[in-house]
Amino acid sequence: MSNIGNYEERYKTFTWEQAERELNYRPGGVLNIGWYCSDRICDSGKGDKPALIWEGMGGIEKRFTYHDIRRASNTIGAFLRGLGIQPEDRVCLFMDKIPELYLGVLGILKIGAIGQPLYSAFGDESLFVRLDNAQTKAVITQKKHAPKVRKILDKLPHLQHLIIVDHDGKPLKDREIAFSLEKSEPVEKLEIHPTLAESPSLLHYTSGTTGLPKGVKHVHYSLLSQYMTARWALDVREDDIFWCTADPGWVTGTSYGVIGPWVLGVTQCVLDAGFSAEAWYRFIEKNRITNWYSAPTAIRSLMKAGEEIIKKFDLSSLRALSSVGEPLNPEAVIWSERVFGKAFLDTYFQTETGSIMITNYQGMKIKPGSMGKPFPGTTAVVLDQKTFEPHKESGKIGLIALKPGWPAMMRTYWNNEETYQKKFKNGWYITGDRASIDKEGYFWFVGRDDDIINTGGHLVSPFVVESALIEHPAVAESAVVSKPDPINMEVVKAFVTLKAGFTPSADLDLEIMNFIRKKLSPLAMPQEIEFTDALPKTRSGKIMRRILKAKEWGEEIGDTSTLEND
Repeated sequence: MSNIGNYEERYKTFTWEQAERELNYRPGGVLNIGWYCSDRICDSGKGDKPALIWEGMGGIEKRFTYHDIRRASNTIGAFLRGLGIQPEDRVCLFMDKIPELYLGVLGILKIGAIGQPLYSAFGDESLFVRLDNAQTKAVITQKKHAPKVRKILDKLPHLQHLIIVDHDGKPLKDREIAFSLEKSEPVEKLEIHPTLAESPSLLHYTSGTTGLPKGVKHVHYSLLSQYMTARWALDVREDDIFWCTADPGWVTGTSYGVIGPWVLGVTQCVLDAGFSAEAWYRFIEKNRITNWYSAPTAIRSLMKAGEEIIKKFDLSSLRALSSVGEPLNPEAVIWSERVFGKAFLDTYFQTETGSIMITNYQGMKIKPGSMGKPFPGTTAVVLDQKTFEPHKESGKIGLIALKPGWPAMMRTYWNNEETYQKKFKNGWYITGDRASIDKEGYFWFVGRDDDIINTGGHLVSPFVVESALIEHPAVAESAVVSKPDPINMEVVKAFVTLKAGFTPSADLDLEIMNFIRKKLSPLAMPQEIEFTDALPKTRSGKIMRRILKAKEWGEEIGDTSTLEND
């Protein structure tokens, strides 16, 4: 039996007051995520339980109990407070997935400051845009990433401290300070700043699939959403060994790579050693991981590596598999069921929503390719694009919209309230994504509103075409966009990467076309397939279709700061 039990019953009866009761939170009282994810677990008698099993390059391993993460986050918090960091000051975490990144999130929140996690592969320009927008007071980083910050220091008068966690003893430059968690005296007791439900907690920057990145402000009350969704959507249980592969530079990595598992008091694993199918499978086997949360890009890469490699490892510990980041193709669901004996369950949310909103659930009927059903405590609909009223008929494509009021909803875009207000119409938060709802209440993703292809007046979902393409044995990944057409205004074009052992050719092009002709309507058929070595992706793994589309239409590409290889 899954944690959620009977979904229909839960959906009818659940209110967020239940989460408040379970977390012993009283409205109007102090609510601090850092305390809830460490001190509270220790106070409940689980201080000696493993909280974090970390593995880096070359198999280096570090282990932390809940007492360890409590002391470590206290130590980081006390250090920052000693530097003069005040409540609501922005503190950027600019590191690889090392323990200090995870512990730093809690330490910053404990003193009431705002955590600003940024992906460590960002270049200096991408970094500048975000630090300048947030008027960040301090950056915590590693010596390997410090040069990027030094390059832009002169343009950032608000940035007072560049904190290096692995300083090698060389002379420090202006505004730089060394901090070693291992060499610091552990702080047993720290005065936790009395943050309230609406106190700001994290500032996450959108991955920029459209336009410039925007700073999404979240608050401590988001804890309730992350707690319940980790329990019910991801089915995280007390005895789980949990692995969320997302980097905390993205919202998934904080909501479910820091807050979700630790507020539930479970053991989580982190692998900071790059991607390879073999390394990932070995990590699962070694740590007996039971609950695994990953992304479609990674899952398709595992599919590309083949099934033979899986036979080398004992993956029988796996109990629950979930996916996030972009839609999960039906083929990936079917593949995972075949090779792991369990299906990856698709979950849907955004940086702006802060927690899972529409999802599949353990124990519920799975329809491969579907987003699943709304999370209890949320109202999700598809709206008519002209009237902004919910579609009454099933199967009609519309804008995915959510009724405001769940705890993890963003509170604004940083210094951009005007753009924030534009996200709401007719009493709904407009996600910018399109879907349909079937007769059983399952949502089916169609595409981002600006990705939908209108060919001769017929709307074509890129996701449907891409899903058909990757069912072909030669296709590893695909991206579908529109290209100009004198008769239909626009037609479908597909970009395809191939699996190892296949090479582009006219014959393969024809074979793929014939294969998908049986699966798609004539209007949805690509008019052209272009073979490519790689697809443009954000660093969080989302395919950036707008870059491909801009090239086809001869348009400006726009912001590429989150591009994998910018």
